[in-house]
Amino acid sequence: MVLNNLFPIFALILFGSLLKRWRLTDEVFLKMADRLTYFIFFPALLFWKIGGASAALSNGTGLYKAAVCAVLTVYALSTLFIKLYKVPDFKAGTFSQSCFRFNSYIGVAIVLSALGEDGIKQFGILIGMIIPIINVLCVSTLIWFSEERVEPARRLWQTIKALISNPLILACISGIIYANIWQGFPPFIDNTLKLASYVALPLAMLSIGGALTLGTVRDHFKLSLIASLFKLLVLPLVGYGYLMAFDVSDLGLKIGLIYFTLPTSPALYILSSQLNSDTNLASASIALSTILSFFSLSLALLI
Repeated sequence: MVLNNLFPIFALILFGSLLKRWRLTDEVFLKMADRLTYFIFFPALLFWKIGGASAALSNGTGLYKAAVCAVLTVYALSTLFIKLYKVPDFKAGTFSQSCFRFNSYIGVAIVLSALGEDGIKQFGILIGMIIPIINVLCVSTLIWFSEERVEPARRLWQTIKALISNPLILACISGIIYANIWQGFPPFIDNTLKLASYVALPLAMLSIGGALTLGTVRDHFKLSLIASLFKLLVLPLVGYGYLMAFDVSDLGLKIGLIYFTLPTSPALYILSSQLNSDTNLASASIALSTILSFFSLSLALLI
């Protein structure tokens, strides 16, 4: 089961890296692929899978509570680490994000492969609920440790604007609303969304592979490794404790374990760049956590 579900995903990531190395793709292609995936194909997949499912939102209440509590706990622990070990302000915001942000593309690919339609319904709702919380935490920390003075009201408005226009959040919320009003899609809409979503995951995996840069890992190994341990070891352990505390079992437990063991999100590079934090550390954390997540995800699927 582990090999069947993980090998195709990591093979495509590796293939994306090789395509970049062989110069069959370039920065222009990867940037455009990211935009198409983020704004069109991935939201179409989420809307199609969530909107066409019939499971009730209340089915995963314990899972959603556990995810929120685990993220807040790890956020607090990582912030304490930043203070105690005096992580430089320039690196602090990036380090913090690396500890709890998750790669939704890899998550959807694994959940869809391992758990099918019912799994993707709950995971999609989880994405819609957790992304706003994560974004608020990330932006708040980046501003707090920023060396540049920013008006709080202006940055708050930018954060709110980013959240209400986030295509993944909009797709998840739209899918939930649709699923509770209508039963399934008309065949012609269903087939259109199906074709659009077939593009999403392969293109996302190739983009992730093409964007991986191992050169920065050597220069930022210690801090990126600590961030990866927070993400792939501390968060899963804390998350598992909350899953047990909220009596989550069966499908919800499997989704939770996959969610907690995902690598950090490539989006942290973009946010670090926008808010003047360390993009080299971001690249190192993304690359290292993606490689190490093969082991954490393997363990999650075995459990």
